[in-house]
Amino acid sequence: MKKLISLDKIAPGQCAVVDNLQSTGSMRRRLLDIGLIRDTKVECIGRSPSGDPSAFLIRGAVIAIRSEDCKKILVSLA
Repeated sequence: MKKLISLDKIAPGQCAVVDNLQSTGSMRRRLLDIGLIRDTKVECIGRSPSGDPSAFLIRGAVIAIRSEDCKKILVSLA
């Protein structure tokens, strides 16, 4: 069984695979629209100096996601 962690726990340079979105409402819709669906590979490519938001490479696009929203995205390490 794979161990699930929230997206905010992966460090820059690490890759993970999306398992579940726990977001609701318009934020869930936005995440789905950018392609953040089950089995999507996500790579953390950096964090802002303050640590929030973090930048992720998702389906060839760099997307910044706030820590608050990352906590609602469950992933397994790739």
